[in-house]
Amino acid sequence: MTQTLVKNIGLLVTNNPTLGSTRLGIIKNAGLLAENGIVTWVGESESAPEAQNVINADGKCVIPGFVDSHTHLIFAGDRSEEFSARMSGQSYVAGGIADTVAKTRAASDDELLANANRLMHEGLHSGTTTIEIKSGYGLTIKDEERSLKIAKQLTPESTFLGAHVVPIEYKSKADEYVDLVCGQMLNQVKPYAKWIDVFCDKGAFTTEQTKKILSAGIAAGLKPRVHANQLEQGDAVGIAVELGCASIDHLTYFNQSDIDKLAKSKTVATLLPGAEFSTRSKFPDARKLLEAGVTVAIASDCNPGSSYTTSMPLMIALAVRDMFFTPEQALWSATKGGALALQREDVGHLSVGAKADFVILKESSYIHLAYRPGVNLVEQVLLHGKSI
Repeated sequence: MTQTLVKNIGLLVTNNPTLGSTRLGIIKNAGLLAENGIVTWVGESESAPEAQNVINADGKCVIPGFVDSHTHLIFAGDRSEEFSARMSGQSYVAGGIADTVAKTRAASDDELLANANRLMHEGLHSGTTTIEIKSGYGLTIKDEERSLKIAKQLTPESTFLGAHVVPIEYKSKADEYVDLVCGQMLNQVKPYAKWIDVFCDKGAFTTEQTKKILSAGIAAGLKPRVHANQLEQGDAVGIAVELGCASIDHLTYFNQSDIDKLAKSKTVATLLPGAEFSTRSKFPDARKLLEAGVTVAIASDCNPGSSYTTSMPLMIALAVRDMFFTPEQALWSATKGGALALQREDVGHLSVGAKADFVILKESSYIHLAYRPGVNLVEQVLLHGKSI
């Protein structure tokens, strides 16, 4: 049996209100024991059991590992020139995805795996211990299948996003492409995917097409999630709730009807502050969702076009500064909220029985994640109870 005890934790965030104060379940002067990768004890440090391996946190803060529930890591190349043009005044449009599609199709499996692995480890070193990875830069049966095979090597949270945009070769035949996604493509990729996703927005797929694709995925045994309302107000929230989507992501635009529907559902609203930051778009006001009781997550949306970052601490800082989260709400949304968006009960918190995935910060409080943006505050990351 492998044991690791972390003691003298100044402030332990468990995300279990029954264990401590506030929604974050905070325990001060705490300890945490991991055995064989699982949390087996939490409590006051002075009551901690003995263990083979002991880490002295020296009064620092310990938080659950970040759960990044929305990324696009299977791609080749970058779009730095597009970013530069956007910062010079050009507007963001979904069509830039086609450039990445061409580069991804031309790349080898080894190149795609190496790039995704690089980004995943980059995120791990900034505290991300659970990650979702989408396809969507292949948009052919062959390229979507290989993208998902690669994603599945890296995470159990692999998502089929064949409906990212309509590829160039189907430009005037969108409905034919939808039929391909719902039929032959879905049948070929489903062994390698847990989730199915659709980009339902201006320049991508209509609400009718979205419902058709998600319904086909559900019938094939995949779980639904959806990109929507990034570029304009749409009707996707109704579809997401109707079909029981685990999450609706982006949600830059929403109205009171959307809020009411989400508040009565189990669908998580996953906000992606990196996309607003990198496209110089308006940030949504998360207070309206949070005050209505909507479950909210924060994710990185790591992709080469509109949010080329793996940093969940940056997402927390942006959420607090520009989306009006409190530091507490932002941390919860980047950990427990992300876990709920992936329908996971074993991550995003540090209760007994959870995976021992956690981060020791260099500071005494999680508030510093927003208070000191751009500074690496991660002292140590433990994955399955082992320091990386």
